[in-house]
Amino acid sequence: MFKAIGRWIKAVGYLLTGQIDSARRVLDTNPHVIKAKYDAIVEDKIERIHQYKQAVAGLIAQEEKKLTKIKQLTSEVENLERLKAGALAKAKQTVEQLKATGISEEAIHDDENYKKCLTAYKDFNSTLSEKQERISELEADIEGYKNNISDHKIQLQQLLRDVEKVKAEAADTVADVITAKQEKELAETFAGIAKDGTAEELQNLREMRQELKAEAKITKELAGTDTKSQEAEFLEYARQSESTSEFDALIGLASEAPAPKETNKEKEDKDSSALPE
Repeated sequence: MFKAIGRWIKAVGYLLTGQIDSARRVLDTNPHVIKAKYDAIVEDKIERIHQYKQAVAGLIAQEEKKLTKIKQLTSEVENLERLKAGALAKAKQTVEQLKATGISEEAIHDDENYKKCLTAYKDFNSTLSEKQERISELEADIEGYKNNISDHKIQLQQLLRDVEKVKAEAADTVADVITAKQEKELAETFAGIAKDGTAEELQNLREMRQELKAEAKITKELAGTDTKSQEAEFLEYARQSESTSEFDALIGLASEAPAPKETNKEKEDKDSSALPE
């Protein structure tokens, strides 16, 4: 028993599933539903393109930051170059002054002013090398950004073209579906397998008309109006025939003139004369 109930439940489930699939099929082939689905696809693609644009915009912002940093470092490098040259010039001047006093080279190296110039020159040179190396790194990064951004721009243009293709495909698909439905309905109508709502309505009206006419005929016969109508028709025919015969007699068209109609008094006198005396 339980197995039978289980099979029945499964059968009901299969039936409902089939009905749902059939209903879904009908909805899926509806032109409005198809257009709505394409609109959703286009909207999703546009949203992804927007996110992509934001990512590319982030890369461009990073590129601009690095360009700004390069400009700043370049300015600092130029300043360091001037400071380095100044330290070198100051050191030369100090050495010349010390040599003029006749002190030894070792004493010059131990001179405080010489040591300051040497330390400053080394610091400027070291900092300059670091900044130039940083500039080279930033320039390499910017070159990479440029290539990536260029590739992403190409991808964006392709995505935008894809969106336009989907829009065109949506219009073509909806048009094809509508045309196919119309052609199918037309073919089914010619094949006699389609149910034409208009034809069915006309058939119903015709059947109703026949039913009303039959009902009126039966009612008329039951009420005796049909017999009375026939009698009236016969009397009208007799009246017209009598009028025509009388007219023909007056104009001499009839072969024999009709005998004059007896009055009631003439009829009584004739009857009285016929009685025995």
